[in-house]
Amino acid sequence: MKNDASSPGITETAPASTLSSVRKACRILKAIAGSSEARLTSIAQDTGLDKATILRLVDMLAAEGFVVRDAGSKLFGLGPEACGIGAAAIARTDIAAVARPSMLRLAAEFEDTVMVMVPSSCYAVCVGVELGSFALRANYLAAGGRRPLAVSAGSMALLATLPHAEYEAVMPTVRQLIAPYPRLNDALIDTMTRETRQRGYAMSIDLLIERVGSIGVAVVDAQQHPLFSLSIAALSERIVGRRPALVQALQREADICRQAWAVAVGEPRD
Repeated sequence: MKNDASSPGITETAPASTLSSVRKACRILKAIAGSSEARLTSIAQDTGLDKATILRLVDMLAAEGFVVRDAGSKLFGLGPEACGIGAAAIARTDIAAVARPSMLRLAAEFEDTVMVMVPSSCYAVCVGVELGSFALRANYLAAGGRRPLAVSAGSMALLATLPHAEYEAVMPTVRQLIAPYPRLNDALIDTMTRETRQRGYAMSIDLLIERVGSIGVAVVDAQQHPLFSLSIAALSERIVGRRPALVQALQREADICRQAWAVAVGEPRD
């Protein structure tokens, strides 16, 4: 967003030569955040900075965990520290309030436990739970609790929706964090991630607790970054037996939440 004429300081359109290093770094971060395929050339075009300056500043940002670069594709992405700041900013908007109407509808429709989770570095943090009349009352994640990304459908939906560079940045830590979960392993996480991306929803059956499963979808912003996930936890047979209806309802509510989020933060709507 450009500063208005009354704002002090240098505007968005100021020549690159007049910008401080901090402003140049901010331009770089905004260029990376606004693109799913941020390359050195595209960042230079978006920021007006020369490539040598970009590389110098990116090296500093990477050292602090704000930028990562995929060794194979050479694409730049936001690092864990930038994602943590993003999660803190998201927390300032009441996601639970945005998602609550959808949570109530899903809990009433399917009578199970509905959860909302937000990404925070290598974890998914639960910010809302709604219990249906047939809901599991034990072993679900309470509001304020967290799980590693990939553990449960809600957290897997978030993990699978991360841009490639961010996904590569968090995965080494995620693979360490799943050690306490004996039914999870690296190969299974890779398979679940691939399947989630292909079908547009995540499903976890009997992975955390015998005969308990979950199914979830991610709610994304205008740049397709995951904001939060909507998921339903229930007895495994209730997930598997009603999967088409659950997926349809979750995707419907995810679309509603995305529109509500756009209104709340002033994003362009579809």
